[in-house]
Amino acid sequence: MILNETFTMANGVKIPKLGLGTWEIPNENAAQAVRDAVALGYRHIDTAEGYMNEAGVGEGVRTCGVPRAELFITTKLQAFYKTYEEAKAAIEESLRVSGLDYFDMMLIHAPQPWTDFREDVNCNEGNLAAWKAMEEAVDEGKLRAIGVSNFEKADLENIIQNGKIKPVVNQILAHISNTPKELITFCENHDILVEAYSPMGHGVVLSSPQIKEIADKYQVSVSQLCIRYCLQLGMVAIPKTANPDHMKNNADVDFEISSEDMDVLMNMETITNYGEFAQFPVYGGKMKEDYSCEARDFVARK
Repeated sequence: MILNETFTMANGVKIPKLGLGTWEIPNENAAQAVRDAVALGYRHIDTAEGYMNEAGVGEGVRTCGVPRAELFITTKLQAFYKTYEEAKAAIEESLRVSGLDYFDMMLIHAPQPWTDFREDVNCNEGNLAAWKAMEEAVDEGKLRAIGVSNFEKADLENIIQNGKIKPVVNQILAHISNTPKELITFCENHDILVEAYSPMGHGVVLSSPQIKEIADKYQVSVSQLCIRYCLQLGMVAIPKTANPDHMKNNADVDFEISSEDMDVLMNMETITNYGEFAQFPVYGGKMKEDYSCEARDFVARK
């Protein structure tokens, strides 16, 4: 059963292959989503400060009935924190807000602030400053592992060459019809595990007749095919949902996609239009304004 399977990261820490993503799950619903997922066998929960639900996730972890040591909880450092002081304060605040003694992993959410995402803005120095704060948190036992999200090759090389600890994970947008092969290969060559968020392309791929035809061949849903695709590429899959039925369906992926079908899926035409979600930077949009660095008291929002 996939919920019992793990990858071993470069630092020796094990991480469940399938996780529950919590983006867009309101804070008031997050605790129940975590409890439902854990009851179904999930042991990997992914949140972020920017999701505004760390408090709810933390409550779910504390009240789910499973020992904390059996769970793997990831959070993320806001993309706009690019100083040591900001990152250090943010780590402490995420721990306080969640009510947890430690996180199993923390990621830098993006290499640039969202307003500058994928722009020609050099944040190497800022990323290293934030990374140093995370490295110290590892030494202090507050984080078991550290990694990055949405980092490209040059961003990763900056951390690999100049950091004390190498990133163990790069969490990226990866799904059928959008598989960044060169980046995935680079990560694999440097023992960086790839995590795939939005394995269903935020729902866009669910309407593809070609993908559905292959899913029908295996008598599975398109969602299940998408998750299995990521797993067979050696990636952690993190589908997001607060619906227990969807959680259960997403975990029912104990089948094998043939190498021929994997080749077809991997080489499908790349999606360029994410519909209503195209406004978000990771789907090609441009954020007009970012959170203010001074607004760390916005923790009240959680």
